[in-house]
Amino acid sequence: MSDAKNVVTTREDLDDGVLVVLSGEVDLVRSPALRSELMTILDASPARVVVDLSGVPLMDSSGVATLIEVLQIQRSSGGKLVLCGLQEKVQSVFEISRLTEVFTIVSDRDSARSA
Repeated sequence: MSDAKNVVTTREDLDDGVLVVLSGEVDLVRSPALRSELMTILDASPARVVVDLSGVPLMDSSGVATLIEVLQIQRSSGGKLVLCGLQEKVQSVFEISRLTEVFTIVSDRDSARSA
């Protein structure tokens, strides 16, 4: 299992929101820490939240549930959530569950800034 701390390795302000870079596996142990950090970010009501998952080799259903909750909050407040840099295993989780039709998913940070 992964260390529960340091799920978010970098947080960078964007013109219209915030970029959040994650690293390590996002599993049942780490999802609560991720949720807590993302909820703190959402308290500021950013128009756009970009989550860079390029450093996440594996995500289980608890991690996906956390991102779904963030998506719902962002949509209800008129904001946007963009995921980028999904590694193959994480991408397949989103494809199998058909969440690629629900989330805005792009290949990299540059694409996320304009998505």
